[in-house]
Amino acid sequence: MSELPAELTTGERIRLYRERVGMTRAVLSGLVGRSEGWLKKIERGERELRNVGMLVRIAQVLRLTDVGALTGTPGAVPVGSWGKLSHASVPALRDAVLASIYRRPTDLPTTVEELGGRVRQTWAVWHSSPHQRTEVGALLPELITAAHALVKGREGAERRAAYRVMAETYALAQQYAAHTTEAELYWLTVDRARMAAEEADDPITLAIAAWIVGNGLRDSGGADEALRLASDAADSLRPHLENGSDLLRSTYGALCLHAAVTCAKEGREGDTWHWWDEAERTARRLGDYAHPFTMFGTGNCAVHGVTLGVELRTPGAALRRLTDVQPESIPSTERRSRLYVDAARSEFARREHAGALHYIRRAFDTSPEAVRYVPPARALVVDLMRVTQGPLRSDAVALAEEVGVAA
Repeated sequence: MSELPAELTTGERIRLYRERVGMTRAVLSGLVGRSEGWLKKIERGERELRNVGMLVRIAQVLRLTDVGALTGTPGAVPVGSWGKLSHASVPALRDAVLASIYRRPTDLPTTVEELGGRVRQTWAVWHSSPHQRTEVGALLPELITAAHALVKGREGAERRAAYRVMAETYALAQQYAAHTTEAELYWLTVDRARMAAEEADDPITLAIAAWIVGNGLRDSGGADEALRLASDAADSLRPHLENGSDLLRSTYGALCLHAAVTCAKEGREGDTWHWWDEAERTARRLGDYAHPFTMFGTGNCAVHGVTLGVELRTPGAALRRLTDVQPESIPSTERRSRLYVDAARSEFARREHAGALHYIRRAFDTSPEAVRYVPPARALVVDLMRVTQGPLRSDAVALAEEVGVAA
């Protein structure tokens, strides 16, 4: 396709590329999971589209090879580098999620408490291992099968407790599936977590389910719906903060951070920092406590301060916040790696390629799989390999080879 005039907006570019391939607005919006009215506002410039994940989806549907064709910055984000990189454990996960309702695990826990302990241990592996997807992927299928088997035949409070453990299991499955599986399997894990939480009928479990569903909605372009869900869930917990448990308070804080990131992706700076301030106040009350799943706590709150600066397109502010973060205070290898990825993104936005390469290398050394299986991190490695010159060129190529994107 020939290039479009440089002065066109992203919305105008989407419309022209859509018309070139003979696609109606209804078809394009449906293929990317949004309403026709939403796309109409984008094309007319009544709403700004800054969600890179959604830009990638639109580019893929319109058969474009680079997101820059939509933003007017050619070479910005190769579409291929944003694709999901499947993991070796995905077939076993898929088999477990889609298994017969009569399947039983080879080692069925005797009590709900025993399975709950196994699930918590696996969450600990997710946050402590630099190879979290490989180690957790090996355990998830059996946990899912056991969770379904354990619910059968139980009644009353015991049945609700079993569903709570099932919700925690599918929450972990959603984290694993986010960047490694097809969309259908990912959304099935999300919906199973929501269903189990509803059956558990526990306020904290329901709030965690809102956090999980909100992740999916935000990443698929449903920012408004994600923000509404996180806000409603936070509202449900707020009256109980004074006398509630640390688990309740940290769940509330995680929802506040979720809302902050969602607002940042939409460019709503005031709302972003309102939610972050609420999260930060909550984190201070928790002291050294960290949520077992989301890792919400003082360290994670500080990490999100950097993330928000990146999402708001203020890399200088993000890097200033980085100086206040003590990486060793973050009780999660995966989150520490994310901190370095965000620092690298900030440096790259400032065209400080040496700094970007330094931080993305630290991210990879902290957790290879948190870079290799996360599309924005992988895309950044590709960009650095493309633009880095001089003595750093060989370092950028070597990192790309380790990540698996050198080709």
